[in-house]
Amino acid sequence: MRSERLEFPGADGQKLAARLDKPTAEIKAYALFAHCFTCGKDVFAASRIAQALTEHGFAVLRFDFTGLGASEGEFANTNFSSNLADLLAAADYLRGSRMAPSLLIGHSLGGAAVLGVAAQVPEVKAVVTLAAPSDPSQVTGMFSQHLDEIARTGEAQVQLAGRPFRIKQQFVEDAGGHNLKGKIAALKRALLVMHAPGDDTVGISNAMEIFTAAKHPKSFISLDSADHLLTDRDDAVYVANLIAAWSDRYI
Repeated sequence: MRSERLEFPGADGQKLAARLDKPTAEIKAYALFAHCFTCGKDVFAASRIAQALTEHGFAVLRFDFTGLGASEGEFANTNFSSNLADLLAAADYLRGSRMAPSLLIGHSLGGAAVLGVAAQVPEVKAVVTLAAPSDPSQVTGMFSQHLDEIARTGEAQVQLAGRPFRIKQQFVEDAGGHNLKGKIAALKRALLVMHAPGDDTVGISNAMEIFTAAKHPKSFISLDSADHLLTDRDDAVYVANLIAAWSDRYI
Protein backbone atom coordinates (compact mmCIF):
# COMPACT_ATOMS: atom_id res chain seq x y z
CA MET A 1 0.00 0.00 0.00
CA ARG A 2 1.04 3.57 -0.72
CA SER A 3 -0.33 6.46 1.30
CA GLU A 4 -0.34 10.12 0.32
CA ARG A 5 -1.20 13.14 2.46
CA LEU A 6 -3.37 15.66 0.63
CA GLU A 7 -5.46 18.74 1.18
CA PHE A 8 -8.27 20.25 -0.81
CA PRO A 9 -10.70 23.15 -0.38
CA GLY A 10 -13.91 22.33 1.46
CA ALA A 11 -17.31 23.76 0.65
CA ASP A 12 -16.45 27.07 2.34
CA GLY A 13 -12.94 27.27 0.89
CA GLN A 14 -11.19 26.13 4.06
CA LYS A 15 -8.51 23.47 3.62
CA LEU A 16 -9.52 19.93 4.47
CA ALA A 17 -6.80 17.45 5.41
CA ALA A 18 -6.97 14.11 3.64
CA ARG A 19 -5.13 10.87 3.05
CA LEU A 20 -5.26 8.79 -0.11
CA ASP A 21 -4.42 5.11 0.35
CA LYS A 22 -3.54 3.38 -2.91
CA PRO A 23 -2.74 -0.20 -3.90
CA THR A 24 0.76 -0.95 -5.12
CA ALA A 25 -0.74 -2.56 -8.25
CA GLU A 26 -3.26 -1.12 -10.69
CA ILE A 27 -6.14 0.90 -9.19
CA LYS A 28 -9.49 -0.80 -9.79
CA ALA A 29 -11.67 2.06 -8.56
CA TYR A 30 -11.75 5.01 -6.16
CA ALA A 31 -13.71 4.99 -2.93
CA LEU A 32 -14.58 7.92 -0.67
CA PHE A 33 -14.82 7.27 3.09
CA ALA A 34 -16.81 9.47 5.51
CA HIS A 35 -15.80 9.10 9.16
CA CYS A 36 -18.00 8.98 12.26
CA PHE A 37 -19.32 11.97 14.24
CA THR A 38 -16.49 14.00 15.89
CA CYS A 39 -13.96 11.36 14.74
CA GLY A 40 -11.43 11.91 11.97
CA LYS A 41 -9.79 10.31 8.97
CA ASP A 42 -7.25 8.47 11.14
CA VAL A 43 -9.74 6.80 13.49
CA PHE A 44 -9.14 3.03 13.65
CA ALA A 45 -12.14 2.08 11.53
CA ALA A 46 -11.29 4.51 8.71
CA SER A 47 -7.59 3.71 8.52
CA ARG A 48 -7.93 -0.06 8.84
CA ILE A 49 -10.79 -0.37 6.35
CA ALA A 50 -9.02 1.87 3.84
CA GLN A 51 -5.77 -0.06 4.14
CA ALA A 52 -7.52 -3.41 3.74
CA LEU A 53 -9.45 -2.18 0.70
CA THR A 54 -6.20 -1.32 -1.07
CA GLU A 55 -5.44 -5.05 -1.09
CA HIS A 56 -8.50 -5.44 -3.32
CA GLY A 57 -7.41 -2.74 -5.78
CA PHE A 58 -9.28 0.23 -4.30
CA ALA A 59 -7.77 3.66 -3.80
CA VAL A 60 -9.51 5.21 -0.79
CA LEU A 61 -9.74 8.91 0.04
CA ARG A 62 -10.52 9.68 3.68
CA PHE A 63 -10.54 13.20 5.06
CA ASP A 64 -11.26 15.25 8.17
CA PHE A 65 -14.54 17.12 8.02
CA THR A 66 -14.36 20.88 8.62
CA GLY A 67 -13.24 21.71 12.16
CA LEU A 68 -11.96 18.21 12.94
CA GLY A 69 -8.52 16.62 12.89
CA ALA A 70 -6.07 18.59 10.79
CA SER A 71 -8.73 20.38 8.73
CA GLU A 72 -9.35 24.09 9.01
CA GLY A 73 -12.52 25.65 10.34
CA GLU A 74 -14.50 25.79 13.57
CA PHE A 75 -16.44 22.65 14.50
CA ALA A 76 -19.10 24.70 16.32
CA ASN A 77 -20.06 26.32 13.01
CA THR A 78 -20.54 23.02 11.20
CA ASN A 79 -23.61 20.80 10.88
CA PHE A 80 -24.95 17.87 8.87
CA SER A 81 -25.47 20.11 5.84
CA SER A 82 -21.84 21.23 5.94
CA ASN A 83 -20.77 17.57 6.15
CA LEU A 84 -22.71 16.88 2.97
CA ALA A 85 -21.06 19.86 1.29
CA ASP A 86 -17.60 18.67 2.39
CA LEU A 87 -18.31 15.22 0.95
CA LEU A 88 -19.31 16.74 -2.37
CA ALA A 89 -16.13 18.83 -2.31
CA ALA A 90 -14.11 15.65 -1.75
CA ALA A 91 -15.85 13.94 -4.68
CA ASP A 92 -15.16 17.00 -6.85
CA TYR A 93 -11.50 16.90 -5.82
CA LEU A 94 -11.17 13.25 -6.81
CA ARG A 95 -13.01 13.87 -10.07
CA GLY A 96 -10.67 16.73 -10.98
CA SER A 97 -7.36 15.26 -9.81
CA ARG A 98 -7.73 11.48 -10.20
CA MET A 99 -11.05 9.81 -10.91
CA ALA A 100 -14.48 10.34 -9.42
CA PRO A 101 -15.43 7.84 -6.69
CA SER A 102 -17.57 4.90 -7.73
CA LEU A 103 -17.96 3.70 -4.12
CA LEU A 104 -19.09 5.69 -1.08
CA ILE A 105 -18.51 4.31 2.43
CA GLY A 106 -19.81 6.03 5.55
CA HIS A 107 -19.37 5.16 9.22
CA SER A 108 -22.00 6.20 11.80
CA LEU A 109 -23.10 9.77 10.98
CA GLY A 110 -20.78 9.53 7.98
CA GLY A 111 -23.07 6.73 6.77
CA ALA A 112 -26.04 9.06 6.91
CA ALA A 113 -23.94 11.62 5.03
CA VAL A 114 -23.06 9.30 2.12
CA LEU A 115 -26.74 8.41 1.79
CA GLY A 116 -27.47 12.12 1.64
CA VAL A 117 -25.03 12.93 -1.18
CA ALA A 118 -24.98 9.79 -3.35
CA ALA A 119 -27.56 11.10 -5.81
CA GLN A 120 -25.37 14.16 -6.43
CA VAL A 121 -22.32 12.11 -7.43
CA PRO A 122 -23.36 10.54 -10.75
CA GLU A 123 -20.32 8.27 -10.98
CA VAL A 124 -21.21 6.44 -7.76
CA LYS A 125 -22.37 2.88 -8.38
CA ALA A 126 -22.50 1.54 -4.83
CA VAL A 127 -22.97 2.85 -1.29
CA VAL A 128 -22.02 1.22 2.02
CA THR A 129 -23.17 2.28 5.48
CA LEU A 130 -21.53 1.11 8.70
CA ALA A 131 -23.49 1.50 11.95
CA ALA A 132 -25.36 4.45 10.44
CA PRO A 133 -28.38 6.26 11.91
CA SER A 134 -31.48 6.31 9.74
CA ASP A 135 -32.07 9.95 10.71
CA PRO A 136 -29.23 12.45 11.34
CA SER A 137 -31.19 14.01 14.21
CA GLN A 138 -30.45 10.89 16.25
CA VAL A 139 -26.93 12.18 16.81
CA THR A 140 -28.37 14.71 19.27
CA GLY A 141 -29.06 11.79 21.59
CA MET A 142 -25.35 11.74 22.34
CA PHE A 143 -25.76 15.02 24.21
CA SER A 144 -29.46 14.92 25.06
CA GLN A 145 -28.85 16.19 28.61
CA HIS A 146 -27.60 19.46 27.09
CA LEU A 147 -30.45 20.08 24.65
CA ASP A 148 -32.39 22.34 27.03
CA GLU A 149 -29.28 24.43 27.66
CA ILE A 150 -28.54 24.65 23.93
CA ALA A 151 -32.12 25.77 23.21
CA ARG A 152 -32.02 28.30 26.05
CA THR A 153 -28.57 29.85 25.51
CA GLY A 154 -27.89 28.97 21.87
CA GLU A 155 -24.97 26.65 22.57
CA ALA A 156 -23.33 24.37 25.12
CA GLN A 157 -20.00 22.67 25.75
CA VAL A 158 -20.47 18.89 25.66
CA GLN A 159 -18.18 15.93 26.18
CA LEU A 160 -18.08 13.48 23.29
CA ALA A 161 -15.70 10.52 23.35
CA GLY A 162 -13.84 12.21 26.20
CA ARG A 163 -13.27 15.47 24.35
CA PRO A 164 -15.04 18.83 24.67
CA PHE A 165 -17.05 20.16 21.72
CA ARG A 166 -19.16 23.29 21.39
CA ILE A 167 -22.59 22.49 19.96
CA LYS A 168 -24.87 25.27 18.73
CA GLN A 169 -28.61 25.35 18.27
CA GLN A 170 -28.12 25.63 14.52
CA PHE A 171 -26.54 22.15 14.58
CA VAL A 172 -29.58 20.67 16.33
CA GLU A 173 -32.03 22.40 13.99
CA ASP A 174 -30.10 21.42 10.88
CA ALA A 175 -29.90 17.75 11.92
CA GLY A 176 -33.67 17.68 12.26
CA GLY A 177 -34.25 19.27 8.87
CA HIS A 178 -33.16 16.41 6.62
CA ASN A 179 -35.50 13.82 5.10
CA LEU A 180 -32.97 11.04 4.72
CA LYS A 181 -35.51 8.28 4.11
CA GLY A 182 -36.75 10.06 1.01
CA LYS A 183 -33.20 10.15 -0.34
CA ILE A 184 -32.69 6.48 0.51
CA ALA A 185 -35.84 5.54 -1.40
CA ALA A 186 -34.62 7.47 -4.44
CA LEU A 187 -31.00 6.29 -4.18
CA LYS A 188 -30.89 4.25 -7.42
CA ARG A 189 -27.55 2.75 -6.37
CA ALA A 190 -26.63 -0.62 -4.93
CA LEU A 191 -26.71 -0.36 -1.13
CA LEU A 192 -24.97 -2.45 1.52
CA VAL A 193 -26.10 -1.88 5.12
CA MET A 194 -23.71 -3.20 7.79
CA HIS A 195 -24.58 -3.04 11.48
CA ALA A 196 -23.85 -4.91 14.70
CA PRO A 197 -26.94 -6.13 16.58
CA GLY A 198 -25.35 -5.16 19.90
CA ASP A 199 -24.43 -1.61 18.87
CA ASP A 200 -25.31 0.50 21.94
CA THR A 201 -24.54 3.84 20.26
CA VAL A 202 -26.71 3.52 17.15
CA GLY A 203 -29.30 0.77 17.60
CA ILE A 204 -29.82 -2.02 15.08
CA SER A 205 -33.33 -0.69 14.35
CA ASN A 206 -31.65 2.05 12.31
CA ALA A 207 -30.28 -0.56 9.91
CA MET A 208 -33.77 -1.99 9.50
CA GLU A 209 -35.20 1.45 8.72
CA ILE A 210 -32.50 2.19 6.13
CA PHE A 211 -32.87 -1.23 4.54
CA THR A 212 -36.67 -1.02 4.44
CA ALA A 213 -36.61 2.45 2.86
CA ALA A 214 -34.16 1.39 0.14
CA LYS A 215 -35.05 -0.19 -3.19
CA HIS A 216 -33.20 -3.17 -4.64
CA PRO A 217 -30.39 -3.97 -5.15
CA LYS A 218 -29.78 -3.85 -1.40
CA SER A 219 -28.02 -6.13 1.07
CA PHE A 220 -27.63 -6.38 4.83
CA ILE A 221 -24.72 -7.91 6.74
CA SER A 222 -24.69 -8.35 10.49
CA LEU A 223 -21.41 -7.38 12.14
CA ASP A 224 -22.09 -9.78 15.01
CA SER A 225 -20.15 -8.74 18.14
CA ALA A 226 -18.37 -5.69 16.67
CA ASP A 227 -18.58 -2.44 18.63
CA HIS A 228 -19.83 0.83 17.17
CA LEU A 229 -16.37 2.19 16.41
CA LEU A 230 -15.02 -1.10 14.98
CA THR A 231 -12.01 -0.86 17.28
CA ASP A 232 -11.07 -4.52 16.83
CA ARG A 233 -8.73 -4.83 13.84
CA ASP A 234 -10.24 -8.16 12.80
CA ASP A 235 -13.70 -6.56 12.60
CA ALA A 236 -12.41 -3.74 10.39
CA VAL A 237 -10.61 -6.13 8.05
CA TYR A 238 -13.72 -8.34 7.91
CA VAL A 239 -15.78 -5.30 6.91
CA ALA A 240 -13.30 -4.30 4.20
CA ASN A 241 -13.17 -7.81 2.72
CA LEU A 242 -16.96 -8.02 2.60
CA ILE A 243 -17.24 -4.57 0.98
CA ALA A 244 -14.73 -5.60 -1.69
CA ALA A 245 -16.52 -8.88 -2.44
CA TRP A 246 -19.99 -7.30 -2.49
CA SER A 247 -19.06 -4.26 -4.59
CA ASP A 248 -17.31 -6.37 -7.25
CA ARG A 249 -20.72 -7.07 -8.78
CA TYR A 250 -21.41 -3.36 -9.29
CA ILE A 251 -18.01 -1.74 -9.89
